Amino acid sequence: MLSEQNLRRTGIIAVFGLILSVLVFGPRVSASGDQDRPRSTQTKPAPTPTPATTVPAQPAQTATPTPAPQTQRPAGNDRIAPTLGEPPPPPRLKPTPTPTPPPTIDEGDILRINAELVQLHVRVIDRNNKPINNVGQNEFHVFEDGVPQAIETFTREEVPISYGLAVDTSGSLRSQLQSVIDAGKTIINSNKSGDRTFLVRFISSDKIETVQDFTDSKELLMDGLDSFYVEGGQTAIIDAVYLSAEHVSEYKEGDEGDRRRRALIVITDGEDRNSFYKQEQLFARLREEDVQIFVIGFVNELDKETGLIRKSPREKAVGLINRLASETGGRAFFPESVADLPQIANEIIRDLRTQYVIAYNPTNKTQDGSYRAIKVTVDQPSGSDKRIALTRTGRLARKENQSNVRPPAVRMPSAKPGKP
Repeated sequence: MLSEQNLRRTGIIAVFGLILSVLVFGPRVSASGDQDRPRSTQTKPAPTPTPATTVPAQPAQTATPTPAPQTQRPAGNDRIAPTLGEPPPPPRLKPTPTPTPPPTIDEGDILRINAELVQLHVRVIDRNNKPINNVGQNEFHVFEDGVPQAIETFTREEVPISYGLAVDTSGSLRSQLQSVIDAGKTIINSNKSGDRTFLVRFISSDKIETVQDFTDSKELLMDGLDSFYVEGGQTAIIDAVYLSAEHVSEYKEGDEGDRRRRALIVITDGEDRNSFYKQEQLFARLREEDVQIFVIGFVNELDKETGLIRKSPREKAVGLINRLASETGGRAFFPESVADLPQIANEIIRDLRTQYVIAYNPTNKTQDGSYRAIKVTVDQPSGSDKRIALTRTGRLARKENQSNVRPPAVRMPSAKPGKP
């Protein structure tokens, strides 16, 4: 029998041979040879590993590699960042032409000077406001800033009239509107050959409408008056007068030029509530225009109480109406009732037809744009009623190097079709 030492030696050699076969032939080699049989679902206890030896495991099948995920581009990263474009090339400037030298003036040449005549429409009345029609040229005297001016032309001939009829159709005139329309028809019926009239209805600044532009057709004008209606809003009298007077001033008919007499008839309660233009802007504009303004003011419904700090609405309205008439050589009327309108209409017609046209060449040639006060007087024959001459109170002188081209007139808005 083998000794115990020989048995241990034989066991160690067997174990060493087993380990060597595993290293050479891999895990498929098994002492029992059943490595290809299906594994049991039962869990076997794991053998205790040998501390000194590590057996590397080799996979039975090569796995298909998973492709690496692609890095996604942040949203919008595919757009090109905007850049500021190149500035445009500088413009090519045309060479400045050589100015033409002024013509030489030889001895004996005749110089013609275009005189700047100032034209005035003058009414002459007595103390009862009745017109006086028999005043001669030598009985008139014109003063500018107190300096006498020589009268160049004088006439009593009847020239065509261009005038506007502007009616306040705000709620304040609701009860008088039909009577106002009838008075307007009376004035229009007096139109003569060559006269031109336009109609305006106004409420607030955004509701100043031309119902009928300049025409000699009485039928169109009557239809226009019949279309007037009352509408709510903050009355803008100053704006309405500003636009309407300018429209009258800019109107030309054929080649008659400035021979036409120009006027504006305004019917209102006189209370301005919300105009864009200020009073001084309005009167500065009126000094540049030869437009007489006749105002019919229904002021009796306004507040008659005078405040301690500010004027009452009625007092302010009367002041504005009187100033519009006096500074333009027109006339103001304050009817007590609608029954007064027919007579007022006839007086306006008479004033428009019975006027003197005077032109003078101003002695002050300074072109500084300053205001020049104008006054016209008439001789007072003994034994007759006092004569009173009425015309505009002043004018604005031209400025040096001022262009002859005036700024474009404000376009009058057209009437909106239909009624609300």
